Amino acid sequence: MSDDSLPRYQQVKRELRAAIERGEYVPDQPFVSQRGVCERFDVSTTTAIRALNDLVAEGILVRRQGRGTYVADRSSSAVVAPERPARSSRTSVACVIHGQGPMRANVIAGVESVCSDLGAELLLFHSKDSLAGQERALERAHEGGVSGVVLYPVQGSSPSPALAALERQNVPVVMVDRYLPTVASDTVTVDHFAVGYDLSTHLIAQGHERMALLWDETDCTSVRERLSGHLQALRKHDVRERPDLTVLTAHQRLDRPARVARLAELLEHPEPPTVLICSHGYTVATAAADLASMGIEVPGQVELAGMDDAGPLDILPLTIAAAVVPAEELGRQSTLLLASRIDGSLDDSPRRVVLPISLRTRDTARGYLQVVAGTA
Repeated sequence: MSDDSLPRYQQVKRELRAAIERGEYVPDQPFVSQRGVCERFDVSTTTAIRALNDLVAEGILVRRQGRGTYVADRSSSAVVAPERPARSSRTSVACVIHGQGPMRANVIAGVESVCSDLGAELLLFHSKDSLAGQERALERAHEGGVSGVVLYPVQGSSPSPALAALERQNVPVVMVDRYLPTVASDTVTVDHFAVGYDLSTHLIAQGHERMALLWDETDCTSVRERLSGHLQALRKHDVRERPDLTVLTAHQRLDRPARVARLAELLEHPEPPTVLICSHGYTVATAAADLASMGIEVPGQVELAGMDDAGPLDILPLTIAAAVVPAEELGRQSTLLLASRIDGSLDDSPRRVVLPISLRTRDTARGYLQVVAGTA
């Protein structure tokens, strides 16, 4: 009889142990899958993974790479060993991330919450916004003997010896928010095409047909998909494409005089943009500061929009509209997928999970900020 005072994963674990003792599952035969545990006991994926992980740690189940989970051959003992902690067999997850701010912090929070639920150790590595830093972080994770890696890749696509080493050792890697086209790996992203398409479609409906894009990173799949969505929205609504407004330039990474000069060039055009679509909340804040120094009012002379809502102005926005990216859910789903890889419950084909986005508009906000031209 189950003890309702126990955590649900322990109840499930005890019932599975009892089923093994009754002979429902025998050595060298596939055990019930993670999905089967969810359906049989009406529990979450997290609960199923933790119950199975504990049984593996206790030597009752074994995992075979690419084949799944099996009952261990325990013919030398007729009695199943009592439950015991197995600290040396504890699952460890490395989260390799770059950048800072709410977006990254929420991804880490999602990873951490699943690790906590699963009883897994979380090791956090920062890739220092460079391919070299990312390589070193992946090497350190590998040297630490981690069970799997959640990777938020930096921009760029140079070959990665560290990723190749992890693959040779059958250490699974799940990429977050973006992926490397040359690497066959599991990926959890948001619908970046929808970010560009839905945001642009909303702005067109508000009367904006001249939209300039202000980028930060430029060499990653998320940016290319957002740009593709924006261009498709223009074509869908018969809005003229202007290369000067859609050029892939790392505007956020220019020094301030160069940024101001570019904004001045855009706004002094005979047909200036009526809205600046910024790559994220920090680009929104930077653009707002630059516009203020130029004596440009927002809203009024030009509007700002955001491709995500993360940044220093997410409480009271400056934007007419911004995409809402479920960053914490990105971290959660990535770690759940990684856990499924670690426990061997998936076949070898890479999985790609795409999470939906939504829009936050000015008319749904509690309030908004304005940039007002100062007086000398």
